[in-house]
Amino acid sequence: MDCKGILPTVLNPLEMMDGAIVSGNCVSACDKNTTFHYMNDPVVDQLLRKNGKDICFAGVVVTPSKVRLAEKEKCTSFAVNLCNMLHADGIILTEEGFGNPEVDMMMVCAKAKAIGIESVLIGDEYAGPDGLSQGLADVTPEADAFVSVGNANEVIEIPTMREVLGYDETLETLAGGRRKLNGKLQVELQVFTGSTNALGYSKLRCLEY
Repeated sequence: MDCKGILPTVLNPLEMMDGAIVSGNCVSACDKNTTFHYMNDPVVDQLLRKNGKDICFAGVVVTPSKVRLAEKEKCTSFAVNLCNMLHADGIILTEEGFGNPEVDMMMVCAKAKAIGIESVLIGDEYAGPDGLSQGLADVTPEADAFVSVGNANEVIEIPTMREVLGYDETLETLAGGRRKLNGKLQVELQVFTGSTNALGYSKLRCLEY
């Protein structure tokens, strides 16, 4: 079913690995979580490995990202309540997309902190090609542990390929700046599927100077 209409739900971590979440969202390529990403979620994988040893992995709470403020308030409060019912001391927040999901993450983070649950957030940034713009759509003082998985606006150069499948015109429909220079293509990271994956699958980082 389309998850846009559901309330936050608790999943057994093993259900994630069995394919309980199937990719169906339409976002910029860099923010796209494929079904493979969900089934091989590195956060879930690492928490399972530590379960019963260093931590007690209580479960996975999945929640849709809503557009209207009233629905955001309801879903984020519901998600935090589920975490509280699981007796969570801390939560790791990941996302798919940007903008609305970032607002929801910050709301969950703030509400969780208010009842004594600490949060670590994982997400990418849209900080402009020079990295100097505000990278997130929303922030909150409670979000004091944020792991950046890269700047989607970073410009990289793709070398000339021996063979190209498709047409140059399709480049105009991709999200992310692009231009040709001396036969090479300069594009933003956001044109590549999963390049700034906010499940922690990417090895990219943003550093603060």
